[in-house]
Amino acid sequence: MSETTRNDLTAPSRMSDGALPRFDTPLVPRNSISGRSLVAVVAIMTFLASLTSGAVILVSGAASEWQSDVAREVTIQVIPAPGRDSDATVDKAATVTRAFPGIGEVRAFSKDESSKLLEPWLGSGLSLDMLPVPRLIVVKIAPGAAPDIPQLRRMLAEQVPGATLDDHRGWIDRMRAMAGTAVAAGVGILILMIAATVLSVTFATRGAMATNKTVIEVLHFVGAKNGFIAGHFQRHFLMLGLEGGAIGGGAAIVLFALASALSRWFIGTAGGDQTAALFGSFSIGVAGYIAVLGQVVLIAAVTAITSRQTVNRTLEGID
Repeated sequence: MSETTRNDLTAPSRMSDGALPRFDTPLVPRNSISGRSLVAVVAIMTFLASLTSGAVILVSGAASEWQSDVAREVTIQVIPAPGRDSDATVDKAATVTRAFPGIGEVRAFSKDESSKLLEPWLGSGLSLDMLPVPRLIVVKIAPGAAPDIPQLRRMLAEQVPGATLDDHRGWIDRMRAMAGTAVAAGVGILILMIAATVLSVTFATRGAMATNKTVIEVLHFVGAKNGFIAGHFQRHFLMLGLEGGAIGGGAAIVLFALASALSRWFIGTAGGDQTAALFGSFSIGVAGYIAVLGQVVLIAAVTAITSRQTVNRTLEGID
């Protein structure tokens, strides 16, 4: 019996074992040009998304600190008037405020200190004696206390003529609006980046399917289920998404860590103090780093799910 005849006779017995055929090469090439390009796109998108999330966290944290600082302090203005002793009026307003429950520290600015507050706008060396420059009293609320500010405002109006209390409510509302706008803008940018990632993955999946069109059609017509073919693409693009997300997210984490270290390094300098006043410690904290890692996983999952849906829609068209 010839070798060919023996092979023909033994072939059915080998296929009857139920083992799936094995491929020497993967269904989707791992080192294709489209795959490398997709990794770069996902890395860039993840990096930008992480920067956006970090910026939102920094702005929200700084705004919360500003609101907390402003809310713990109120200002009393004493408007000078003809025939009124400004010094006595300021002393009386400070005395009434100190006796009010929930008030911690009361500091009355002198006439010279009040005038120096105007120097950045009016310049130095000017005589302000003829101008009704208000005298200021800075009042700090005691820690953990919640004084009745409207009641204090009424007491000052009744007992100290010319004294008005400002609780900076307008500034707090503006800060809250600014923080809300920053968060909304960050969420909008993240949505756009995820949409761009979905489109990029869709085009890359279609390109990979076009490259392997013959193999996919053969597998489809010999009985391979859509889930089997789509699973190969899903695993392939999941690994690409994880790789690109790890690169982009890792770069963002390194950048935030360097920024935090530099902010601590320049503490005490003019630029460092200004940066700390605007952004706090310039650190996104543990929650920020967890958010970056979550975005890496999210983008990888979006990449895998998008590729699977694209393959399924394409195979349904073949049916």
